Amino acid sequence: MAKKGTGYFDRKGQFFKSARDATASDLAALLGQIGDGESLAPGIAQMMLERRAEIERLFADHDTMMAEDQVEGDDLGEKVTQLPRPTGSKPVI
Repeated sequence: MAKKGTGYFDRKGQFFKSARDATASDLAALLGQIGDGESLAPGIAQMMLERRAEIERLFADHDTMMAEDQVEGDDLGEKVTQLPRPTGSKPVI
C-alpha cells in the first residue's frame, strides 16, 4: 500500500528526509570547498546548525558594535595612528 511521506529539497534540488539535512546541504554549498581532499564544509554546516543560537547572538553583538563604530566613526580617526608601511611590502588583503 502506498504511504504518504514528507521530504525536503535543498537549493540544488537534492532530496533529504529532514529539513535539517537540507539546510545543512545549503550551508555547505555556501561555504564551498574547505580544506584539501574531502571538504570540511558539511561538518561545519552541521556545527553551525547545532550552535545557531550562539552564532546569531554573536552576529547581533557584531551588528551592535558596527553600528556604534559608525556613530563614533569621526572620533576613531583621532585614536588610531596609521603606521608607515615598510618599503617593498605588499598590502595584506
